Amino acid sequence: MSRFAAAIIALPLIGAAPATVQIPAERLSADVRTLASDAFGGRAPGTPGEAKTVDWLVAQFKAAGLEPGGPGGSWTQPVPLIRTMLGSGTVSANGTDWVGGRDVYLSTVRPDARAVVRNAPLVFVGYGVSAPERQWDDFKGVDLKGKVAVFLVNDPDFEAGAGDDAVGRFGGRRMTYYGRWTYKFEEAARRGAVAALIVHDTAGAGYGWATVTAPGGENYDVAAPAASRVALQGWIAGDAATRLFAQAGLDLAQLRKTARRSDFRPVALAGAGLSADLPVTVTRAESRNVLARLTGRSRPDETIMYGAHWDAYGEGAPDAAGRRIRPGANDDALGTAGVLAIARAAARAPRPARTQVFALWTGEERGLLGSETYAAHPVYPVAKTVANLTLDILQTAGPARDVLLVGAGQNTLEDRLAGAAQAQGRTVTPESLPERGLFYRADHFSLARRGVPTLLLMAISGTPNLVEGGRAAGQRWLDGYMRCYHQTCDAWSADWNLAGAAADVDLLRRIGFDLANDTRWPEWNATSEFKAIRAATAAQRGGS
Repeated sequence: MSRFAAAIIALPLIGAAPATVQIPAERLSADVRTLASDAFGGRAPGTPGEAKTVDWLVAQFKAAGLEPGGPGGSWTQPVPLIRTMLGSGTVSANGTDWVGGRDVYLSTVRPDARAVVRNAPLVFVGYGVSAPERQWDDFKGVDLKGKVAVFLVNDPDFEAGAGDDAVGRFGGRRMTYYGRWTYKFEEAARRGAVAALIVHDTAGAGYGWATVTAPGGENYDVAAPAASRVALQGWIAGDAATRLFAQAGLDLAQLRKTARRSDFRPVALAGAGLSADLPVTVTRAESRNVLARLTGRSRPDETIMYGAHWDAYGEGAPDAAGRRIRPGANDDALGTAGVLAIARAAARAPRPARTQVFALWTGEERGLLGSETYAAHPVYPVAKTVANLTLDILQTAGPARDVLLVGAGQNTLEDRLAGAAQAQGRTVTPESLPERGLFYRADHFSLARRGVPTLLLMAISGTPNLVEGGRAAGQRWLDGYMRCYHQTCDAWSADWNLAGAAADVDLLRRIGFDLANDTRWPEWNATSEFKAIRAATAAQRGGS
């Protein structure tokens, strides 16, 4: 039996006979081998590799018998992008020069020739959370116009303990969207700040300082009005932040504790002002999302969406072997191959009541830019999008006894996942490091924040329990993969065993097909920050 055969027969698990997996692992492997080949150049947006990728994806959908799913009957949706690169210049705080990359890391997404801040007052805003549904407001009406907002990373209850009234307000150590750096930068812009800085700590961020500085001043964004973005955004190294606060007569360690209370009020850093003058190189490109659909038989205005991102990191600095192309074989050519596999299966199946849409996004690696563009300009109304089912990084080490769930406790799609997994003879394991906020770092989130119930499968959210070798073998796979994450060695291999990946793809196929023939609407749980957003459009779904 080949390494792939288990994926197209049945998973060899103990107990009741498992359901047949209908996703062919051999086809997944072949598609990844193509997408991750040197001919596609690492699939970076706005490059020749994009043109080749998009053409190939459209050809696959056409061959499967799908319909164009983009605006105006096209196969693609335009995604206008800007790329910015900060050059060398001066940055100082409270009269002390900061060394870029050591004391501070800055970037911009504004398309200006220079990023200039002139002696702007700094204001510490704690965790910078405005969450009425959790009875929490760190801003207390303080005016941030023309000022620099300084944030702590993560949520108010990340480090909370006895005596802190943040305990339990934000799900314990499970990060909410309020803990993500993207939320903090957006909130600063909404409140008129000229810049936003987050105090870095490895535990709260989920990654070290080297990861913060890795982009080297580069950033991407969708083309947007400059007023909707701060002039500068970035991070202060922990020791530099401690010195900055001490120069202003403040104890950062004590303020961390104060910020874990709901009566916290913003604190101005007396005598401290930020000044920066940095050149910016701005380039523009138009990238594309690829969209296909199968129109529903009787309720075509109700949509099930499957998604993955086609982009990777393109070419970079040479590795030790001189390789420059970062092929993104697992992240996310494998997820893309999974969506193609579901699309092919859907095209062969009887046509269900609801429409099925197959979305392959650009710009995920640059900040969810393709899915965010779609969510801001949806082809299919978000109020009647039943669910978004996303694949982003699957394990390549063989069948697993469980499937990893990102964002446990968010919505009722988790019940459907549990049922589909049980049909395969498997269980559901919640992610092991929820404080890292993986739920807010994949393309499904662009739809979630508009209220669409979502489900994300991402194998790096925990340790798979492999049929052969258990969690010890799963940890070896995870450790090995993470050494290649976003690197040249995230490459296709003939040694992959994609039986487990095929089973995970089949879980979403099964859930999606069931939803497409159902009349019910998945719901957000009462504790989810997205429940109120969805509830606001209930009338468009007949009150659901």
